[in-house]
Amino acid sequence: MNPVYITRLSKFLPNNPISNDEMESVLGMIGGKPSRARSITLRNNGIKRRFYALKDGQPTHTNVQMAAAAVKALFDNQHPIENLKLLAAGTTSPDQLLPSHASMVHGELGAGPLEIISTSGACASSIQGLKYAYMAVACGFVDMAASVGSERMSARLTASRFELEAESWTEMDKNPFLAFEKDFLRWMLSDGAGAALLENKPNKEGLSLRIDWLEILSYANELETCMYAGAIKNEDASLTGWNDMDERTWGEQSTFSYKQDTRLLGENIVPRGGMFIQSLMEKYGITGADIDFYLPHMSSEFFKKQIQQYHELIGMDLPEEKWFYNLPQVGNVGSASPYLMLEEILHSGRLQKGQHILVMVPESARFTYAYLYLTVV
Repeated sequence: MNPVYITRLSKFLPNNPISNDEMESVLGMIGGKPSRARSITLRNNGIKRRFYALKDGQPTHTNVQMAAAAVKALFDNQHPIENLKLLAAGTTSPDQLLPSHASMVHGELGAGPLEIISTSGACASSIQGLKYAYMAVACGFVDMAASVGSERMSARLTASRFELEAESWTEMDKNPFLAFEKDFLRWMLSDGAGAALLENKPNKEGLSLRIDWLEILSYANELETCMYAGAIKNEDASLTGWNDMDERTWGEQSTFSYKQDTRLLGENIVPRGGMFIQSLMEKYGITGADIDFYLPHMSSEFFKKQIQQYHELIGMDLPEEKWFYNLPQVGNVGSASPYLMLEEILHSGRLQKGQHILVMVPESARFTYAYLYLTVV
C-alpha cells in the first residue's frame, strides 16, 4: 500500500457573505410572515454568516459550477489538471437526477478523460468519496486523485418552496429542538464547495497531510431515518419517496424540502459518534494526547457541550485549544464543510511537522459517521 497525502486544499464560496439579519430578505418569508424559528435557531447554532448561490431571488451558480471551481483551484502550472486521473464528488444537493453529479463536474472541468465516482448522501458523502480516492492512490491504481464536496442548499430553502404547506410554528421557546422540525434547516444550511488533491508523494516544499486512517460506519441497521428530503416519513418510521406520490402532494407536503426528526437527532447524534470514536481509539491505540487539532463538523454549536461531555465520558481529553472549526464564519455547508475546515487550518500558519489532526464528520440522515486521522508532514 502506498502512503497517501493531501497535498492541496481549495474552496469556493459564492457571492458575498450573508449575515443573520439579511437571511430572511434573501430566502423570503413563508406566508408573508417573519419566522419565529429564525432567532431561536440562530441563537443555538452559533452561525454568524453564510453564503448563498442566490441573488435577487435568482441562482448565480449551480452546484456543478461551484464544485468545478473548487477542483480547478487545486491546479496550476506546476500541477496541471491534465495529470488528474480520478475525480470523486459527493453532495446532498445535486442539480439533476441524471447524469451523475461527478459526471457533470467532470464535464465542467476542462480536464482529460478520467475515472469518476459520485457519492450521494448528506454530510459524510464527500468523505465517502475521499475514501474511494484514498484507496485508489494507496493501491497504486492512480497517482493523483481529487475529491470534492459541494452543496447548493439555497435552491430548497426559499419561501416559495413552502408556500403550499405554509405553517406556523409554535411553542418553540420551550424547547430548542422544536425549532428543528421544519424551519431549522432553512436558517443553517448554506452553499459552497471544498476540494482536496490526493497524491502518493508529499509536496516537495511546504506542508502536506498524510492520511493515516479513514473510517466510516453506518448505524442504519439500528436507527430509523432522521434527516430526509424527497420523501415523507410515515407513522411506522418508513419513508414514502416522491416517486410514489402524485404531483400535488409534492407541494402540499413540501416533499423536496429538507426535514429532520429532532427527537432522533437529540437522542442519537452525539452518543453514536462517541461509541464509534471510542472503538477507533482502542483499535489504533490513540488518546486525546495524540491529537493536536480536532476538527468537528457540527451542524450547530448547540451540540458542542454535549460532544465535550461525551469525550470526557470515554476518556478522550480534548481541551478547547485543540478545537478548530469555522461554522460561525461559513455556516453548515454539508459535505463541503470538512474540506473547508481543512483548507482553513492548512493555510492558517498553525500547523507544524509531526502534528496530528482528527476530523469528525457525523451525518444524521440515517446516522453515518466518518473519522479521518492525519499527520502533518
